[in-house]
Amino acid sequence: MTGTEGFRHLPGYLRPDRQARLLAQIREAIVAAPLFAPIMPHTGKPFSVRMSNCGPLGWVSDQRGGYRYQGVHPDTDRPWPAMPTALVEIWQDVSGYPVPPEACLINYYAAGARMGSHRDQDEEDPAAPVVSVSLGDDATFHVGGARRTDPKRRMLLKSGDVVVLGGAARMSYHGIDRIHPGTSTLLPEGGRLNLTLRRVTRA
Repeated sequence: MTGTEGFRHLPGYLRPDRQARLLAQIREAIVAAPLFAPIMPHTGKPFSVRMSNCGPLGWVSDQRGGYRYQGVHPDTDRPWPAMPTALVEIWQDVSGYPVPPEACLINYYAAGARMGSHRDQDEEDPAAPVVSVSLGDDATFHVGGARRTDPKRRMLLKSGDVVVLGGAARMSYHGIDRIHPGTSTLLPEGGRLNLTLRRVTRA
């Protein structure tokens, strides 16, 4: 599916066996770096998603330091676990960017969780795309334009789908409206894992 220049939706990119292998690796990462609830800097409210990271850098948010990347888990103060090779290979295949990603945000959406419309703008090089992998229950995703008020398109993201926000779409507002419980059996506990690959520093 194409739309805004640089936006790509790759349905079924990961077959079920590759999804299962990747899920096992992400579960190992979460054991090393437990899920936590980021805090909105201005309001002090927790996000409805819980998250972790893997790779050299991880994205965190709290009232003390705001939105930022750092090399350690905010609760354990330990370095983030290594990024699975399978994720680096996905990045190499779809990103068109010459160097590896530095951060993989691991967002867990339980039933009722959502992600408000936002832009990913804490990275140094806007030429590096954002690559997103869906595992688990379906989600209604929206993508708009460079202004929050621009019209939005909505689509269903299923387990194994990959989305690329690059080019003109790199600074598009986007988010998750809702999760559709029971639409996947990949996660026995239900819900959705979203793995978002980012390059933080300039190549």
